[in-house]
Amino acid sequence: MAPSGSFAPVTGPSVWYGSDLQQRSDWIRQFSGAELAELDSAVRAFKASGAALAAISPQAFPLPDLGPALADILGELLEGRGFAMLRGFPVERYSREEQAIAYMGIGAHLGRPRSQNAKGHLLGHVKDLGLDISDPKVRYYQTRRKLEYHTDSVDVVGLLCLKTAKAGGESFIASSMAIYNEILKRRPDLVPALFEPYPTDRRGEVPEGMKPWFDMPIYHRHAGRLSCIYARQYIESAQALFAEARRLTRAQVEAMDLMDGLLNDPQIHLSMAFLPGDMQFLHNHQILHSRSDFENWPEPARHRHLLRLWLAPPGGRPLPEVFAPRYGSVAPGERGGIVVTGMTPKVPLEAE
Repeated sequence: MAPSGSFAPVTGPSVWYGSDLQQRSDWIRQFSGAELAELDSAVRAFKASGAALAAISPQAFPLPDLGPALADILGELLEGRGFAMLRGFPVERYSREEQAIAYMGIGAHLGRPRSQNAKGHLLGHVKDLGLDISDPKVRYYQTRRKLEYHTDSVDVVGLLCLKTAKAGGESFIASSMAIYNEILKRRPDLVPALFEPYPTDRRGEVPEGMKPWFDMPIYHRHAGRLSCIYARQYIESAQALFAEARRLTRAQVEAMDLMDGLLNDPQIHLSMAFLPGDMQFLHNHQILHSRSDFENWPEPARHRHLLRLWLAPPGGRPLPEVFAPRYGSVAPGERGGIVVTGMTPKVPLEAE
């Protein structure tokens, strides 16, 4: 059965294949010496001001020369390929507080920071805390377990690599627009199932008045744009934990199976190994990302550690109201993240 005309293929730079990009480096942007000097001055000035890091803004962290380049990068995120890698920030020269200032200062030029958990953390720590993922309140970034392809619940996610693992921990990204086109080409009969609601586990971080899961289609077409939101591990945990959640249909499960198979095709995804100082930014509405299992060094001080930002650009794309139960709002610049009653935004300098 062929889908209706509303399921037309996506065109443009958001559709890309890893096999085309893997041997190229034009998606990696190296910081120049002048840009690093400007960053250093901005870090020193902000630190000396004594201002609260939670309130950092482009005005409080001015970057006269790097700022316009970051505006171009934001354009690439929102209107282009949907991802960017910035390389060469010398993390080893800075204290943890200074690393956080630099990263959040750069992030402020891309969007407004959003809370990443019920504790109100505006700065996340992707680090193995020795927790058990079978605990329904534990999220995968707190473990060393493989992360299946997924999106985060915000417009833009950023990672800054502080320390790498002894082995593993590679990052993989894929164009959800290319995945959509492939499903449309190979199994058009499954495409409608991708636009049906999938109950997704909130992992215990439940806003007031909400259910412990949210119902969300994987793909949405709104205001002329196709967007994707997907976290199969949490879709499956919702099925296991909440008997009252809507049961998935056979077509929905088959569509996810096909989607995952395509995502794991090395012709489709792009793999990258982080170096200390790398900053990766992804537009969740058009990029899916994953991570392999990793083995840490025996010394705790050498453990794999990334800082994470969730950002809401004021110029973000229009989103349908179905996003509101998860994003809290659909207003650009004021949406996404995890907001619960009594939460106070904070910037932890170590993993909690």
